[in-house]
Amino acid sequence: MSRVVVAEFMDERAVAVLRERHDVLYDPALVDDAARLMKEAAGCDAIVVRNRTQVRGVLLESLVRCKVVGRLGVGLDNIDVAGCAARGVEVIPATGANALSVAEYVIGTAMVLLRGAYQSTGAVAAGKWPRSALSGGREIGGKTLGLIGFGSIGQHTAKLAKAVGMNVIAFDAMMDAGHPAFAAAGVRCAGLDEVVGTADVVSLHVPLLESTKGLFSAARIASMKRGAVLVNTARGGIVDEVALAGALRDGHLGGAAIDVFGTEPLPAAPHFDGCPNLILTPHVAGVTAEANERVSFLIADRVIEALA
Repeated sequence: MSRVVVAEFMDERAVAVLRERHDVLYDPALVDDAARLMKEAAGCDAIVVRNRTQVRGVLLESLVRCKVVGRLGVGLDNIDVAGCAARGVEVIPATGANALSVAEYVIGTAMVLLRGAYQSTGAVAAGKWPRSALSGGREIGGKTLGLIGFGSIGQHTAKLAKAVGMNVIAFDAMMDAGHPAFAAAGVRCAGLDEVVGTADVVSLHVPLLESTKGLFSAARIASMKRGAVLVNTARGGIVDEVALAGALRDGHLGGAAIDVFGTEPLPAAPHFDGCPNLILTPHVAGVTAEANERVSFLIADRVIEALA
């Protein structure tokens, strides 16, 4: 029987599946107790994390007998993948398991931001009637969605977008125009500048790499279509937050939904104060009850397989 340490929250039914085969320590608060995390890491054969546990440096060195790292999500920027490989540690992400959750977040927030009418509860309840002010909202049907990154999540997002009548174009640095994913989804492959400059809604679906860090700089945000909406569910370091706030305030952008930030948890961020048509969420686009279940059971099954 192997020792499995789960350092962040996981569906408890999936934890029970792991416990049927292995000795499991499940403590969602372990990520916040560095000393104890190091101690437990030294004796584990597998460790399961989300995005907060940094599997690198001292923690990676502590994994002296570990064979597998299960990632309850898809991004791997919190894991030294090369370092794990050098130690013979297999890294298993939950690829595809939360794609629908993220896709729904993108389309849902795009609808809210384009329409611009869903933050009037207080005014209406107070006896005001801002009907004229809120009558200029935009429909999502007929608008163009531009996807930056066309992996599993981007493809799910394209499917939902087309179902509500959007046109979809996409750029992916790892795919050429002949890649079958574009034809299968009915999506036109376009260059980065075209996607950014012509889409009514731009949604980011790329990992945080040296090549994508700061990709949406002040200049690139300025090159977006006037009135466009930006949705970032990828990683915070991709977007210049200050430049984004400025583009919202001066009216160049028509709205933004930001789920990820350069520093998480997000500290006090005065640059976002007073920004119109802005939705900020705490890195939950891929976390729903259903997605957590899919992600957790997928990782439980894959960890069991890896330890067999």
